Amino acid sequence: MQVVKDVVIVGGGTAGWLAAAAIGKIYQGKLNVTLLESDAIGTVGVGEATIPTMMAFHKLIGIPEAEMMRETHATFKLGINFKNWGEIGEDYIHSFGQVGRIFWAGEFQHFWARAKKLGVNAPYGAYCLEHEAARTGKFAICENPILNYAFHFDAGLYAKYLRSFSEALGVVRQEGKVARVEQDADSGYVKRLHLESGVSIEGDFFIDCTGFRGLLIEETLNTGYENWQHWLPCDSALAVQSAKTGPATAYTSATAHEFGWQWRIPLQNRTGNGVVYSSQFAGRDWAEKTLISNLDGEKLFEPRLIQFKTGRRKLSWNKNCVALGLSSGFLEPLESTSIHMVTSGLIRLLRLFPLRGIQSVLVDEFNRQSREEAESIRDFIILHYHATRRNDTEFWNYVRTMPVPDTLRHRIDMFTESGMMFLGGDELFRTNGWTQVLIGQGVVPKHYQPIVDNMADGEF
Repeated sequence: MQVVKDVVIVGGGTAGWLAAAAIGKIYQGKLNVTLLESDAIGTVGVGEATIPTMMAFHKLIGIPEAEMMRETHATFKLGINFKNWGEIGEDYIHSFGQVGRIFWAGEFQHFWARAKKLGVNAPYGAYCLEHEAARTGKFAICENPILNYAFHFDAGLYAKYLRSFSEALGVVRQEGKVARVEQDADSGYVKRLHLESGVSIEGDFFIDCTGFRGLLIEETLNTGYENWQHWLPCDSALAVQSAKTGPATAYTSATAHEFGWQWRIPLQNRTGNGVVYSSQFAGRDWAEKTLISNLDGEKLFEPRLIQFKTGRRKLSWNKNCVALGLSSGFLEPLESTSIHMVTSGLIRLLRLFPLRGIQSVLVDEFNRQSREEAESIRDFIILHYHATRRNDTEFWNYVRTMPVPDTLRHRIDMFTESGMMFLGGDELFRTNGWTQVLIGQGVVPKHYQPIVDNMADGEF
């Protein structure tokens, strides 16, 4: 029950500097915050797309939206355009808005299903403002916006912006590489970091933002890793930036190919691109050829390979260490959830922060919430692969026919048979998201809620 006074964040990048900004802002004057990063260690830095929860986080810690967008070359995002996922040649948008109107006895998909029966053939997304704004490229910001939106931004510039923001709050940046981690002999807690320069940094509480390596959470504390690659077989990505060729679209593009998919993220000054693929089914030559042949502008440097293992740490909080970002696990960026999971983990930590000392009840609750969040997002991402009619390659045959988690199987079966969707209160993706992906990829309910039949035809 040692009082926490000195917090050490190990690793910079987006995750590290988000942690520094949030803790520095909320606990300014109560905690000493040091961020350790090495100029010699690069960051993954491909997560340039966000979801609307980012707006709430920025408001929480006081980041001005216009300033952030200017400094990071950001553009607006209203959703994600999925191409070739249900079948080659099809596309749909998973938008950020409310589809149709809500009725207490059933969500809008029941009314849409009955309307189809009555001969109304408008696509499901046509009843969402954000969807139509994204399709037509018509969007403007106002003082009290009625549309939900997020951002595309340069992750490197965003981390740089957050550094300035954090240092203004009193966060101290220490440059250097860790040579040795010293643990308490009795408790096993991380006690002190010894740097290659000879400097030592002592802390009461440590946040691991060291990326896939997991210097503290794994290499030091041996937390263990839960592998989800049997459900999400993609394990590699090639990333490259290309020259801007026209006005930025107000959505991210995710285009499915033979052995994976390609992202396109438009910024003010350039476009971010990448191919996510499974090395079990295809090699780097295929990925690079697919990536380069589908760029809409000149590549600005050679593609960079990123290898990963989809899954999560068995504990996100172990002893006096919390893992954030890639240190805590990895879910591919199909629904732009990487940065969200950092910010949601931070909000969780801020609410449970052990100012009076680390208590097992706080640790257990943090780990429970982290596990449930990761599993629900995992199921949503698996849905995109599994709910397909593609059979053109071994990759798509595998994901289409593979056994899926029981939680996802139940949700798909219930929606298919009845059109019903029941969600936990803390799940990130709500009915709007699930129904847009399911219907967008061809999973249309066989039946709808019978109470909808009580409405007169003229009420539709």
